[in-house]
Amino acid sequence: MTKQLEECTDRGFLAIACSRAVVTRALRIAIIVGLILAVINHGDKIVNGELSPGVFFKIFVTFFVPYVVSTYSSVLAVRDRDRKS
Repeated sequence: MTKQLEECTDRGFLAIACSRAVVTRALRIAIIVGLILAVINHGDKIVNGELSPGVFFKIFVTFFVPYVVSTYSSVLAVRDRDRKS
């Protein structure tokens, strides 16, 4: 394992991803972005009351994806910051 790779893994991915700051930020992003995307992508079904289990799953994924992207980005930013300090 190279020295740079060892430095990047000093704090585990899950430890950073589960930290209060990262979770809070990811939840805020997921709510805002997920709500916008849900209205754009599923608004007609929501308004018309056509909410099947499949639509609920798609709405869940619509919120989950921004959460994952925000979490991943935050973990990389924290690791980069920690490596530089």
